[in-house]
Amino acid sequence: MAKSLLLGFCATLGWASLSFSADAADLDVRITDLRSDNGNVHIAIYDKPESFPDGDGMIDEVEVPVEDRNAGYTFSGLAAGEYAIAVYHDENDNDDFDTNFIGLPLEGYAFSNGATVFLGPPSFAAARITLPADGTTTEIRMTY
Repeated sequence: MAKSLLLGFCATLGWASLSFSADAADLDVRITDLRSDNGNVHIAIYDKPESFPDGDGMIDEVEVPVEDRNAGYTFSGLAAGEYAIAVYHDENDNDDFDTNFIGLPLEGYAFSNGATVFLGPPSFAAARITLPADGTTTEIRMTY
């Protein structure tokens, strides 16, 4: 009896892990066109339009090094769906997105899907990328 319960539990656990891995997708983010190898790049990922690109609304943020004017990171274990990404090049490595006295950026920034800035950040819809169940790669070109 105990042996059959243990086997049943192991089978259930194995099935659960298979279904979890089938639902997990990877989003490979490649950042290009950085103007220098100084500092690092902050990459934030969002899954809700109402929180994009608010610093408190991201589902994850990473800080990655710059190499040969490129940077990248793979977000693993995401559910298939819609996401938006915001990045900035923290060239002076002070962990802040530096702006001048009137609020114009002093460091590079960019958004997924090539979304552009016009009197403020783009909408989630403009920056939206679709992550299929088998994962995808997106390239984001830095703007200065």
